[in-house]
Amino acid sequence: MVVLVGYFCVAVTYVLDSRPSGRAMGSALLVLALLLLAMLLGLQLMHSFPALVPRFADARHWTLTVQALLTFLPFAVFGQAWLGMPGFLAGSALLVLSPALGWTAFATIMLCTDVLLFQVGFGWGKVGYTTVSTALTGLVVFGLSRLSGLVAEVSRSRAELARLAVAQERLRFSRDVHDLLGYSLSTITLKCELVHRLVPRQNSRAQRELSEILQTSRQALADVRAVASGYRTMSLSAEAESARSMLSAAGISATSDIGCGKLPELVDTVLASVLREGLTNVLRHSKAEHCAIEARRTGHRVRLTLVNDGVGKPSTLLRADSTDGGSGIGNLKVRLESLGGGLRAGLRPDGWFELRAELEVSMEPGPEPEPRRRARRGAEEEYGPGPTVKA
Repeated sequence: MVVLVGYFCVAVTYVLDSRPSGRAMGSALLVLALLLLAMLLGLQLMHSFPALVPRFADARHWTLTVQALLTFLPFAVFGQAWLGMPGFLAGSALLVLSPALGWTAFATIMLCTDVLLFQVGFGWGKVGYTTVSTALTGLVVFGLSRLSGLVAEVSRSRAELARLAVAQERLRFSRDVHDLLGYSLSTITLKCELVHRLVPRQNSRAQRELSEILQTSRQALADVRAVASGYRTMSLSAEAESARSMLSAAGISATSDIGCGKLPELVDTVLASVLREGLTNVLRHSKAEHCAIEARRTGHRVRLTLVNDGVGKPSTLLRADSTDGGSGIGNLKVRLESLGGGLRAGLRPDGWFELRAELEVSMEPGPEPEPRRRARRGAEEEYGPGPTVKA
């Protein structure tokens, strides 16, 4: 905007240097010329910065026509004093019109300007100099205006990308919290109910269940800290052993066959999350008597299946929240598909419910990441080492 105003100030000097003779008439023409220059400046700013006057954005072709009239008609009165104006019109044509029409209009403006220069008595030298000056003015106006628009667009795009990054991180956090804590909290609730029933009759059994509750709560604390640090890992084999203990405490006959060997860290974590969510659903939405966990590795793919016979029977262990349809399976499906895998849940021909997850195995396993170790270490430092619980 400063450059455009500076160019118009140069045009004002042309008018001041070419005042017609006669004091009264010259003053009136000077005032008229300054008014016309102010109008042209306003039109130019509207074309260069459409956001200044948004209501005229749809009428830019009409304002371009007005600018063309104010550019060429005053030549009849002011002559060579008006030589600085065609360059602005050429720049506006490139800004307002489509590329093909814009460059055609640009060339036409150059040609009309040359014709007017010959009519006011300019020779070839001055015509050539003025033509180059007019073309450069138009290109500078067009380039700076487009640059300003692109800078504003890039700024808006960066702000939008920042908002998207925040939204994605919130979604990741909510999914991880659901996947990690749903199973742990369900286990804690179940064992608390068992302890409540066992304390009057079986003190030793109640003590063991309390120890497992303490271990599970410490694990949940470590999981929360790992999620907050942006990285958390889980072990499928460890989750399977924990699941057997939990299902046995709930009176459910459980078998576990994890025959997939050592898995890459990411695959191990995702499959462990699938197992947690599947067991949470078994406890909340069914009254299973038998449950089977199996993991097999075939070539470069690993498959986890969780089946139970509790379809159609309401749970008597945990009461499902009727106001929340749950999003765990959907979250896990998104995670598996993003890694090139798949998740399927449904009834088998024998009436058992099956949850099946498959993933590609393409990486070598690595050591436990530092954020996970810090999370576990923080929980132990705050609450002391947890008891060792065997299934």
